[in-house]
Amino acid sequence: MSLLIDQSEINAILWRACDTFRGTVDPSEYKNYLLTMLFVKYISDVWQDHYDALKAEYGDDEDRIRRRLERDRFVMPEGTLFKDLYAQRNADNLGEIIDQALLAIEDANKGKLSGVFRNISFNSEAALGQTKERNIRLKNLLEDFNHPKLDLRPSRIGNLDIIGNAYEYLIGRFAAGAGKKAGEFYTPPEVSDLMARLTAPQPGERIYDPTCGSGSLLIKCAQYVQAQGSHDYAIYGQEQNGSTYALARMNMFLHGVDDARIEWGDTIRNPLHLEDDRLMKFEVVVANPPFSLDKWGADDVSSDRHHRFERGIPPKGKGDYAFISHMLASLAEVNSRMVVVVPHGVLFRGSAEGKIRTRLIQEGLLDAVIGLPTNLFFGTGIPAALLVFRKGAEARNNGQEDVLFIDASREFAAGKNQNQLREADLQKIVDTYRQRQDVEKYARLVPVDEIAANDYNLNIPRYVDTSEEAEAIDLQAVQTEINALESQWQQQRQKMAEYLKELGLG
Repeated sequence: MSLLIDQSEINAILWRACDTFRGTVDPSEYKNYLLTMLFVKYISDVWQDHYDALKAEYGDDEDRIRRRLERDRFVMPEGTLFKDLYAQRNADNLGEIIDQALLAIEDANKGKLSGVFRNISFNSEAALGQTKERNIRLKNLLEDFNHPKLDLRPSRIGNLDIIGNAYEYLIGRFAAGAGKKAGEFYTPPEVSDLMARLTAPQPGERIYDPTCGSGSLLIKCAQYVQAQGSHDYAIYGQEQNGSTYALARMNMFLHGVDDARIEWGDTIRNPLHLEDDRLMKFEVVVANPPFSLDKWGADDVSSDRHHRFERGIPPKGKGDYAFISHMLASLAEVNSRMVVVVPHGVLFRGSAEGKIRTRLIQEGLLDAVIGLPTNLFFGTGIPAALLVFRKGAEARNNGQEDVLFIDASREFAAGKNQNQLREADLQKIVDTYRQRQDVEKYARLVPVDEIAANDYNLNIPRYVDTSEEAEAIDLQAVQTEINALESQWQQQRQKMAEYLKELGLG
């Protein structure tokens, strides 16, 4: 069977569907409607595909077909398929019809989809306009998704991750256009890929992201395990923003990570992944927390029952070390790894942050500091770094007392809006990290004693010299050139004096 689906064509169809809302609804709002409708279209097509196959096998035995369908990944109650919504596209209460269908899908799939649609309403006047305008927009949206080439049945797309790729494409496009807030729900795929490779999740391990956004980083980690031929992993995440939490739930499902435990809430004030009323422990922890978050909850954690801030409470206006402290407290005691994205200020700021940083280094938790290129992340052009931590690693148990510094800031593909890490750039970082050896003007293994002598400042240029040697200057040649220029200037000055004299001006 030849596949008729082309990823770039699907992406283009979906992006054109945005025109239904563009200019009338804020992008931060319409992304939720578009991505939710894509989700409904996908699960409808999957269900329909299975129904058609069972129909061919069992004929008109609808009871038998229904019993088989009830054992599927999800159940689609009568009237909730995309084609049912499309058939009612001219209804006067179209928004209400769509909302009722979403509620019915949730109720029929409580174990997997409960709460996924709770933060979105297709019948919202505030978001989509008054009834007449709202109906027109929703009708256009349904017609956009009824495109003949937007056929997402498994029999058409095979094992290709068309829908997952399309979802990531749209999230990336929305992030690129959403301004400063973009980084709150999306980590660029090559950065997520790099973090997954650095932590190298293994079969049987727990993987956790305390600020998971739309879940792309967790999905990369899951795919890393899958690439080893295993689906033996457990995914956990928490997200504070309600609509982004819903995106993460849908994103997991679309990528086949059905058993992910994604919670909705403030990770610092109210961590929700607990065992026996204590923080759950994980072998792999990854995150791209909001940079230097203000009002992160300093006043609420002074007597933290989870003992996450015993190294010190970060300043009220900068929450970077709050997330780092939480992540470290969530690490398993044996062979656990953690990678976190941070702004460069985390490497050298003093006061409370400096004290926490000192403790982390003295305890032998910090494994590597990796400087990244500028303009990688949507919504900010500032450079970022990755901090790699390990707990209970064999090297640490053997008294390893050094930190690897990698300056990867100069090797990337320049883009018009965003820079990108190429595969060769990613592989060089990972190889250098694993080999843990000095590389001239790129990486250096630094003894902790030297870091201590620098007052535990982790600013990368202190340890990795990337300066280029100045070209030797021939002073005699420079002097000869200056003399020649002065001679030419004197000659021109003499000629000008003669011209002025002829004009009677000299």
